[in-house]
This record gives sequence, C-alpha cells and structure tokens, in this order.
Amino acid sequence: MTVRLVIAYVLLLLVGAAAPHGQAGNQAGTDWPQWRGPSRSAVSPETGLLRSWPAAGPPRAWSASNLGAGFGSIAVSRDRIFVQGMRNFQSVVSALNRADGKLVWVKPIGRAGDNDRGPGPRGTPTVDGDRLYVLTENGDLASLRVQDGAVAWQRNILQEFGGRNIDWLISESPLVDGNSVIVSPGGRGAGMAALDKMTGKTVWVSKELSDRAGYSSPIVADVQGVRTIMTLTGEAGVGVRASDGKLMWRHTAVSNRTANIATPVFFDNKVFYSSDYGTGGALLALRAQNGEVRAQEVYFTRDMQNHHGGLVVVNGYLYGFHNAILTCLEFATGKVMWRNRSVGKGSLAYADGSLYLWSENNVVGLADASPAAYRETGRFRVPDQGWPSWAHPVVSGGRLYIRDQGILTAYNIRAN
Repeated sequence: MTVRLVIAYVLLLLVGAAAPHGQAGNQAGTDWPQWRGPSRSAVSPETGLLRSWPAAGPPRAWSASNLGAGFGSIAVSRDRIFVQGMRNFQSVVSALNRADGKLVWVKPIGRAGDNDRGPGPRGTPTVDGDRLYVLTENGDLASLRVQDGAVAWQRNILQEFGGRNIDWLISESPLVDGNSVIVSPGGRGAGMAALDKMTGKTVWVSKELSDRAGYSSPIVADVQGVRTIMTLTGEAGVGVRASDGKLMWRHTAVSNRTANIATPVFFDNKVFYSSDYGTGGALLALRAQNGEVRAQEVYFTRDMQNHHGGLVVVNGYLYGFHNAILTCLEFATGKVMWRNRSVGKGSLAYADGSLYLWSENNVVGLADASPAAYRETGRFRVPDQGWPSWAHPVVSGGRLYIRDQGILTAYNIRAN
C-alpha cells in the first residue's frame, strides 16, 4: 500500500470516528437539514452520483408508509429523517431512521387543516443542533428535541401576532438564523417575526411590514456586511434586516393576486423572485449603504413564471419550471437558453452536474444542468397517491428521497 493510500485510509477512519453517534462517516457533510437543503438553494454539494439511470429508475433502498397526508418535503440530519403529515386529524411530525426508514417517534403539534387542494401540512421541518422547528398549516410553531420529540416551547403565530390563515393554508418552513427562528405571521405590523430559538420569546417584529403571508419560505444572506432576510409575501418580494426586522425593500411587481409560492434565490449580491398566474420574475441588485440594503431592479421577465416548484442557480444559470415548461435562463440577463417540456410541471433540485426533477404528475427525471441544451438521462414513474406530487426532491448521503403524501421512498444514486 502506498504512502498516499495509507494517509487516505487513516483520514477516512478519523472522519468515521468523529461522526456523531448513529451517523455513518460517509454521510458527514451530506445532511439536508431544512427546506431546500443546507443553504435553502436546492443545491447539494455531493459528488460521485449516478449520471444516468436504468429504465426502471435507480435501485430502491427502502420505502416508508403511513406518514400521513401532506405536501411538505423532508429534513435529513445525522441518523434521522423528519417529515410532517396529518394523522388522526392532527398535524404531526415524524422522525424516521435514516438507514432503513423505520419510525422512531411521532409528535402531534396541533389541529390539522384541509381544503380543496388537499389535507395536511405543507411545510418542511428545520433541524438546528439538537432542536427541531416545525410550523403547521394552522400556525402552530414548535421547538422539539430531536432525540425524542419532546416539546421545548410552542406558540401559534397567527393568534399571537394578529395574522390570519391564507386560502390554501400556511406553507412556510421556519428559518433558523443565529439565535432566532424566523416566520411570517402576516399580521398588521408583524409581517415577519423573529423568536428566540431556545425560549420562543419574541425578539422583534417587522413593524413596517404588514403584508399578508405568502406560501413562500424565507432565505438569509450577508449582503455586503448586512445580514438580510428575503421572502415573497402575499403582496411583494421583500427584504428585512436580520438584526431588528427593519424593512429595507418591498418589490410588488413580482406579486400576483392568487398565490406567491416560490422561494427566492440569492446569487452574486442579487435576488430573484418569481410567481405564476401571468406574472413573471424580477432580478434585483442589492447594495449595502449606511447599514441598510437598497434594491434596484435589473430586469423583469415573463419568461420565468414559476408556480410552486422552485428555482436553482448553477454556474450563473437559473433553472426552473416556467408554468409547465422547464426553462434555463442566464441569471444576470434573463436571456432564455432553452426550454423543454421535460417530465411536466414540477419541482427540482441540483447535485453533481444534474437536475433532479419531480413532476406533480408522479414522474421523476434526471437531466444535465447545462445551458447548452436539455439532455435527459433518466426518468421513472411512481404510483399516484391521489393528489398532485408537490413535495420537492431531496438529495442527501448518496440517496434521492421522493415524498408523495404518506409515502417516502429512498433511492440509491451513488455511482459506486
């Protein structure tokens, strides 16, 4: 054995020894601990994944059922997977064993919701250290212990901040930033709020923001030294200062009158918002000055009307579904590079040079993330569960996770 191989072997042993209890060494750094992954960008840092699939799709590692009705995605952290669902008319969160999908614990958070778009929660849990943060479709926000689901604190953000539920129920996934957990109650003078993540006490409310909530989830970024939270409310694309909730911009052109859903994306000191129903997308350039961030529109495009499937930025190009057509835009200019019907309208994530596509009509696809052209390298169909498949795909630890209502399936996508 060469010296180089010996060193590599020793390092591998050290990484495995340093991994937390129950977490395999090769999973270190591959967690997907919240909505749209580590940075809320739907981009995974993983490599060594399959670049194409057989006709039947990649091999299944396991499948878990009876998780309850719902449309949220999953959080993956250490040896656990967390997912929300409706069981016995309660909005619950379930913890599964990452290795085999077996149930570890279930915790009811509050009353479940239902409407003409389907029953159950829409959000994704957020893992932060030994705590789990869950927001239900009816506004119950809870901090739980990861180990056993014990409740550390719980508040209802609609009741306590003067908000009202939106037509198709709260869909936001809470954001943890530093010592705070960020949510959008949509109350007057409380369009956004920060709570102490350990105690649940109110840290600030965004007093200048009274927008009703949208169906989007917030992101956070440092903009030239100013920590900034960005989201798409029911009325505008907004940015608030993370330290005190001060409203710094409010861009209404990207809002429609029906449902603002897509999570904004941040890249190169710019933020892109998009909505459907004939609206479009706007790229805003951000500049810090005197402790605040100013936003200026770079362009507005009707070539990216993203409904609910989200957007990803890869190497300066934006990918997402424009209505039902998968589209690639040059991020800086809005120039259309290509369009393709692909698997049909859906959601997406990125890892290792590929787009992972999940159609609302139960088709999973794999395609190159390239501005040159659309090139598909695999697709397969999963059984219909009776509602559109709106949960976003997750890539973590060499596996692709597909959640559809009460069923979660893990597929092995590692190349070796």
